[in-house]
Amino acid sequence: MQKVINALATGFFISYLPALVIPFKKNTGAGFLGTALAVPFVCFFPHHVALYLVVLSAFVLLCIWICKNAKLGGNFKGHDNPKIVIDEAAGYFTALMFLPRTWPYLLAAFVLFRTFDTLKPWPVKYFDRMPNAFGVVFDDVAAGLLANIVLQIFVILSHAGIF
Repeated sequence: MQKVINALATGFFISYLPALVIPFKKNTGAGFLGTALAVPFVCFFPHHVALYLVVLSAFVLLCIWICKNAKLGGNFKGHDNPKIVIDEAAGYFTALMFLPRTWPYLLAAFVLFRTFDTLKPWPVKYFDRMPNAFGVVFDDVAAGLLANIVLQIFVILSHAGIF
């Protein structure tokens, strides 16, 4: 069972790929890869708003459980080990709530989510400082919510004819 948990936590071991060079931040680029892995899985989320929320909530709870158990049974030292990337998927799926699933939105959600996850503005930093699995997942959910808010504002303004 621990091997399954570790596989899910690491995005089917995608986070073990060689490190990417990112000049402005000290990390491996595993978060980028974990988010990229989430993109095709968006098609499995329902289009109905209420069902999307139910599935997303269940996925976030599963992510918390996986992160907790991966840290307990694996070699994932430190608070938010970069090898654990399932939380990136939770953040990306949050960024896409209630939005069309077209390439421009998929890409915009990706870029905005990665930006907020990297820069860690409030409230992302608040959750990032929590020393538990809830904080590991919810810093990404918060980054996804910020990305979603920006995209929702864009949708509202574009429907109003401003864009």
